[in-house]
Amino acid sequence: MTPTATLPRQNWLGRAETWLDDRGRGAWIALMVLLFVFVWPLGLALLAYMIWSKRMFSCSSRRADRAERGHRFSPTRFRSSGNTAFDAYKADTISRLEREQDEFEGFLRRLRESKDKAEFDAYMEERNRAAAEGGPSEPAPPKPVSGETL
Repeated sequence: MTPTATLPRQNWLGRAETWLDDRGRGAWIALMVLLFVFVWPLGLALLAYMIWSKRMFSCSSRRADRAERGHRFSPTRFRSSGNTAFDAYKADTISRLEREQDEFEGFLRRLRESKDKAEFDAYMEERNRAAAEGGPSEPAPPKPVSGETL
């Protein structure tokens, strides 16, 4: 059995709807505007369809659904291609990319922490130097403006 035999067949309208859903609400609106400009009855029909299917007022596109699930890819979320070697390669590649992303996010976290520590150490050194010189260790609080109460 071929992999396409297990997939539901869609007519051109269903494929167009899936294509637009994959690109988000902006693609639907762009198509509607173009239809209004060139063939206004079809633009009006598309507007009615968008309102009826709630594509106009909600995040019903597949891209938004994917964003809600998280940015991580998992091999179980993808459909099998029917080729087990390719599916294994794809799963390995995705897990490698996730590992690399975790390592990179850890690197960025350590980089931010070291930068924060360096800034804090510089502040403390400056504060200790000012205290050793006999100057104020912290700036004086601002004086209230006339008529203002604290």
